[in-house]
Formats: sequence, structure tokens, C-alpha cells
Amino acid sequence: MVAAMDSNMPADIAELRDQLELVAGEADALVDGLSEEQGMRRPEGGGWSVSECLDHLATGNRLYLNAMQEPANRARLRGMYRRRPARPGLVGRFFVGLLEPPPRWWSRMKAPRKTRPRNAPPLAETFADFIATQGQAGAFLRANADLDLAGIRFPNPFVRGIFFSLATGLHVIVAHERRHLLQAWRVRRAIEQAV
Repeated sequence: MVAAMDSNMPADIAELRDQLELVAGEADALVDGLSEEQGMRRPEGGGWSVSECLDHLATGNRLYLNAMQEPANRARLRGMYRRRPARPGLVGRFFVGLLEPPPRWWSRMKAPRKTRPRNAPPLAETFADFIATQGQAGAFLRANADLDLAGIRFPNPFVRGIFFSLATGLHVIVAHERRHLLQAWRVRRAIEQAV
């Protein structure tokens, strides 16, 4: 049954699903072979450790998905079914672009207080938490692929008064993940070179 659903899946939904799966695979490769101590080690000169990057992503994902769920539920009750591809609009594309790696000097943003990572969280715990939120994002996408994701809006959980489409929210999640996984890979490479 899943294969039949996948073969009928619109290309834009399949692309988002594939991006989520690629990010999960990238995170798996990132932590493979890292000890707990290495995963919690911050880079020379400051910055977040690998586990802190994953903790930040898991927290941000949960907040975004929680903010998106109720608008999706209301839209389903109202019959707001798919009319167009799940792509961000102009403002959404701009915001997603700000998050895509590598960060540019003009796109560096301080993490909202709600998403700042805990100090030196355990690597195994943060990796499991991150992978769980990837599963939740995938489940949200599958459950709501039939809705007009580009037309349903939700309140940005970090910037009061800003609303994004659900499509933008999903694209924000994967862009943000790519950004911080690149950051975490840089930390891992520095650890490996120091050995």
C-alpha cells in the first residue's frame, strides 16, 4: 500500500520527503563513530558542539511542527485540499534562503531563546531526539500532503505577527537542518584533525 501511495505522490511532496530522509541520513553519518565526549566537545574559539547542534534542531523542529498542526487540522475540517504545489511564496523563499547553508555574513541570526541548546547535552540523547522529530516531520508531511500546504498559514513560533504557509514551514525545517548539520560537520572535522 505504501508503494502505491508513493507512486501517486506529487513531485513536490516526494521532494520534501526525500530531503527529510537525506537529512536524517546525514545526521546518522555525522554521529557515526563519535564518542559521547567528542559529541559534546565545543570547537576551539567557541560555538556549539555536535550534540548542541542536534539539540537546537530537535527543539526548533518540535516548535515549528506544533505551530503547524492546529492550522492543518482546521484546514482539513474546512476542506482546504491541495490546489497547488507545496512551495513557499516570495517571502517564504527569501526566509528559506536565509537559512540555507552556508551562512553568509548578512544571514547570520542569533538563535531564538526558545531554541538555544542545553549546555553539553548527551550525544546519544540529542541524536535520538533529532531523529524522532524527523519522523514527526515526515508523518506531518504524509498526513497533510492532500491539503493546500501553500495556502494554509500558521503563526511563526519565533517572530510574533509573522505568518508562513505550511509549505514554507516544511522548507524552513529542512533548510535549517542543513545549515546546522554543516556546522556540526565542521566541529566533527576539527575534532578529527586534532587527534
